[in-house]
Amino acid sequence: MFPLRDTVRARSFPVVNWLLLGANVAVFLLMTSGGLGSFERLTARFALIPAQLAPARPLEYATLLSSMFMHGSWFHLLSNMWTLYIFGDNVEDRMGSGRYLVFYLLAGLAAGLVQVSFDRTSVIPTVGASGAIAGVLGAYLILFPRGRVITLIPLFFFIQFVEIPAAFYLGLWFLSQLSSGLLSLGAAGDFGGIAWWAHVGGFVFGVATVVLFARRPRVYRQWYADEYWPW
Repeated sequence: MFPLRDTVRARSFPVVNWLLLGANVAVFLLMTSGGLGSFERLTARFALIPAQLAPARPLEYATLLSSMFMHGSWFHLLSNMWTLYIFGDNVEDRMGSGRYLVFYLLAGLAAGLVQVSFDRTSVIPTVGASGAIAGVLGAYLILFPRGRVITLIPLFFFIQFVEIPAAFYLGLWFLSQLSSGLLSLGAAGDFGGIAWWAHVGGFVFGVATVVLFARRPRVYRQWYADEYWPW
C-alpha cells in the first residue's frame, strides 16, 4: 500500500511542515554535495550511534536532534518527506505552528531514546526523520480518526486507488512496526536496517501527548471522491 493523500482539508497553510520538509531536503543536499567520503564523515559525526551515548560525553546526546534531519539515501528521504507532507499539515492545523514544531522535535527525541534503550550497544549510525514522523502519525490517529487515506494498491498488472479509514491504515502500520521490532529483539546484527523501535516510540509518544498540544476541535471539510483525480 502506498499513501497518496488523505481526505481531510487543512484550514491553514502549514508553514512549519513546509519548513521541516525544506530543512530535511537541504541537509541531505549538503551531505551529498561533497561526495561519498564527505557523506560518510558527516554521518559518523552527526548520526545517532547508541553505543557512543554516555554521561561522560554529553555532546553526543545532541545527535538525538541532528540525526532526525539526516537521511541515508534519496529513497529514504523522499519516502519520509512524502509521509510528512500527507499527514503533517492537518496535525499542524490543529496544534498551531509553534506547538507543532515543539511536538515534532520532542517526538523525534523520544523516538531516538526508545531506539537507544532497545539497542544500547549498537555502533550502527541511525538517521532519519521517521521517528518524529511516527509521532505525527500517532497524533493524526487521535485527531482525525474518521479521516481516510487514499492509497495506491498494485494488484498484479492493475492499479487500484482505495480509500482506507485512517484508523485502520495507521493501526496496521503501527502493528507492522511493533511486530518487526519484537522480531528484531531475537535477531543478531542489523535487522532490516530500520530503527523499528524509533517508529514505535515516536508513534506512542504522539498518541499519548497529542492532547497536550492540540487546540480546540475545528470543523474540517472532507474531500469527496468526485473532487480528486485519480485520488
